[in-house]
Amino acid sequence: MDILTSGLYYSVNHAIMITGFVAMMMVVIEYLNVLSQGVWQKGLRGGRWKQYLLASFLGATPGCLGAFAAVSLYSHREISLGALVAAMIATSGDESFIMLSMIPEQAPLIFGILLLTGLAAGFVTDALFPGKMDKSVGCSHDFDIHEEDICHCFPWGQLRKQWRHCSLPRGILCLSLLLFLFAVVSGELGPPIWNWIRVTLVVVSFTALFVIGTVPDHFLEDHLWKHVVKIHLPRVFLWTFGALLLMRFLLDQVHFEIWLQDNQLIVLLLACLVGLIPESGPHLIFLTFYVEGTIPLSIFLASSVVQDGHGMLPMLAESRKEFFRVKAINFTVGLLFGFVGFLGGW
Repeated sequence: MDILTSGLYYSVNHAIMITGFVAMMMVVIEYLNVLSQGVWQKGLRGGRWKQYLLASFLGATPGCLGAFAAVSLYSHREISLGALVAAMIATSGDESFIMLSMIPEQAPLIFGILLLTGLAAGFVTDALFPGKMDKSVGCSHDFDIHEEDICHCFPWGQLRKQWRHCSLPRGILCLSLLLFLFAVVSGELGPPIWNWIRVTLVVVSFTALFVIGTVPDHFLEDHLWKHVVKIHLPRVFLWTFGALLLMRFLLDQVHFEIWLQDNQLIVLLLACLVGLIPESGPHLIFLTFYVEGTIPLSIFLASSVVQDGHGMLPMLAESRKEFFRVKAINFTVGLLFGFVGFLGGW
């Protein structure tokens, strides 16, 4: 197998494994969110430190749900600017799932560092900008959970009927999960030996299979098929595949790691600038470089501080002024954080 074919096989194989894990985790998170009927969102209301803590915690949880909730609550004047900043610093969007897949042992530590950084940045933001909010942002009514959003996620009496009249999305998702599970068990995807990573993939696969096999058609089509499969999956796969393939080409063919190691401060600035993009995906370039050991933890953390997946896209629709304000604050925090870390040698 030549270098090009080997790199292509590596990129496709790992992209499928990572995308599958991300998709399954999204399915489980969506399921738990609907089951809880948004109770976790209500916990953001309260005193400032409670807001900082819960906003940072929600941001640190994988995915964009916590970030979306923080934007919604901010637009309804339920939380402060500092709490929103805390949530956006702590969040890594969909990349959180990918970090759990690529660096499972380090990911919890990184999430913890981002959470603490978000707490500190939130407090400082409100101290420097008390009561600052664009007057165009805000709604006169409360943020609530509507009755029509409540879903009976395990309709025991309807399970047999659902499978007798199995919908196309349910059939496709179940078949895809079974094939993914077979590939993991046989060693075609994931680690070649049985270890805790392979066990985790198997457990998550069975959990996602249970969710997809039991939820009603409404939940399956609206929450999973239209949201996770149609919107998130193509983006995650394409960005992951592209980042992995680019990394293999740059490191194997161009020897880009020499330039990276000789221009770390430029890379730090680039990482923070790329983090400004309100999209899940560009951050993966720096994640893959970090996994390969070509950039230090400080630069990767700086990128993680600035980027927030697509958690800030709803704010861009609400107010460009507030969007750029939060992004500017996070960019400053990320750049300072990365620079101090770089000088400290980590």
